Amino acid sequence: MLEYSKTILQKVSFNRDLFKKELNKAIRFLKRDEIVLLQIWCMVSFNDKYADIIREVFRNITR
Repeated sequence: MLEYSKTILQKVSFNRDLFKKELNKAIRFLKRDEIVLLQIWCMVSFNDKYADIIREVFRNITR
C-alpha cells in the first residue's frame, strides 16, 4: 500500500488540493511504520513544493 500511495502522490503532485487529499487518504490506510516512511519520502520528494502541506498533515498524525 505504501508504494501505491507514492505512485498516486506523484501523479497528483501537479495540484495542491489533490496532493493534500491523497496524502490524507494514504495515511488512513497505512500502518504506523509505513506512515513514518511516507513522511520521509514526502519530505525528500516534495518538500520544496508542498512543505506546508506535509508539515500540516503529519503534525496531525503525531499528536
